[in-house]
Amino acid sequence: MTVIVTDTGFGADDYTGAFVPLDEAANDVSALDVPSDTDPAELIKNLAGVEMIRVDFPSFADGRGFTIARHLRLNGYQGRLRARGHVISDQYAMARRVGFDEVEISDDLAKRQPEAEWTFRAGWKAHDYQARMRG
Repeated sequence: MTVIVTDTGFGADDYTGAFVPLDEAANDVSALDVPSDTDPAELIKNLAGVEMIRVDFPSFADGRGFTIARHLRLNGYQGRLRARGHVISDQYAMARRVGFDEVEISDDLAKRQPEAEWTFRAGWKAHDYQARMRG
């Protein structure tokens, strides 16, 4: 079972489509599962019709998923973008800043890091270094 984290807190997964692994994707895919070692430049070439991308985080120390998300957003991807796996509450603000809409975590992680630890970081737009410097 998984928990979806957004700025409003924990919720159930409301996406009903099927995720297809990137290496099995065909032209009619609407949702992709993307491994963390994916080359973002190559990924951009194959996004026609893709409404949702779920990027894997195999370890909380593996930040390649943040790079993928930022690259997707800078290159115009406007679909739903989800981080999945070993993202911890301390990384939530960064995930949102680079372009993720939500984070998918396990029930076990949700028990170790309760909802309050995630929503504490939901003010990510107002409480970042750049905002403080701008006054």
